[in-house]
Amino acid sequence: MAEYVINEAFLQRVERLQTLLKNNIAGLFGGNHQSKTFGSSCEFADYRNYIPGDDITKIDWNAYARFETLYLKLYLDERQLHTRIYIDASRSMDFGKSKKGARALEMAATFAYLSVCELDRVSVYTIQESEVTTLIDGMVGRERFYNEIGKLNQIQFNGDCFISEGMLPAKVGYGDGLSVIISDFLTDNDYERAIDYLAEKKRDLLCVQVLSEEELNPSARGKNHFFDSEHPERYYRRNINRDILNAYKEAVEFVQNRIRNYCNAREAGYLLVSDAQQLEQIFFENLAQSGVLK
Repeated sequence: MAEYVINEAFLQRVERLQTLLKNNIAGLFGGNHQSKTFGSSCEFADYRNYIPGDDITKIDWNAYARFETLYLKLYLDERQLHTRIYIDASRSMDFGKSKKGARALEMAATFAYLSVCELDRVSVYTIQESEVTTLIDGMVGRERFYNEIGKLNQIQFNGDCFISEGMLPAKVGYGDGLSVIISDFLTDNDYERAIDYLAEKKRDLLCVQVLSEEELNPSARGKNHFFDSEHPERYYRRNINRDILNAYKEAVEFVQNRIRNYCNAREAGYLLVSDAQQLEQIFFENLAQSGVLK
C-alpha cells in the first residue's frame, strides 16, 4: 500500500473512540472483563453461607458480629481475553481506486486499541493464499500497541485468500475471547468451515465485510472490460445496461445475505462496512447498533 494508513493522525482519532468489547467470555485470569463466575479479584460480588471446608480467610467477621452467622464473601472473577484479528490480504482488498485495504487496516488497528485498553491480549494475522501469517503476537498494553501497530502498514495485498484452508491448521485458542475476520468475502472459496471452527472453539466471532462504494453502488455504464482482481487473466466484457446492473446488485445482495445468515445461524456477529464510511460512524453507530460493542 502506497501510503501509511496507520499514522499519528489516525491514532489520535482512535484514542477518541470510547467503546467496550463484549464481556462474559471465558479467558485467562488478570484481565478487565467480569465473568459470571466467582473468583479471586478485588471486586466484591455477594455473600453466601459458610460451608465446612470453605476458605476461612474469606469469612466476613463483621457480618458474623452483627448476625451471629458465618458468611463468605464472593468476588467477581475477572478474565483476560485474547482478541485475534485476521486480515484478508488478497489483491481484491486493494484493487483499483478502492480504499478497502485502508479501511481494513483501520478497523484492525481500532479493534486492537480497544482491546489493549481493556487489558486484553491482541494478535493480528494476515490471510494470503492458504497461509495465516502472524504479524503481531500477544500484544498487551498501550505502549506495546504504539510500538507495534505500525506493522500493519507493511501488509502487501496480493494473490488470493483461502480463509478456511489457512485458519483450520492455525492456533485459534479455546474460549478465550474475540476473533475478528476482516474481508470482502467476494469469493467462491470456502469460509464457512472457518466460522464453524471458531464457533466450535467457543470463541466470540465477528465477520466484517468491507466493500467499496463502487461495488455497492456501481457507476459503470456502456461498454466495459472488467478484470478479476486476483486472477487478471480472467476478464468480462459487456455492455452495461440497466438489466446488467440490476442482476449485479442482486448478486452482491446474495453475497451479503450468504455471510450474514451464516453468521447469524452460529451466533456470530456480522457487519457490512463501506470504504466510504468514516471510522467514527462504523464504531459509534454500526457496531453499537449490532450489539457487538457497547
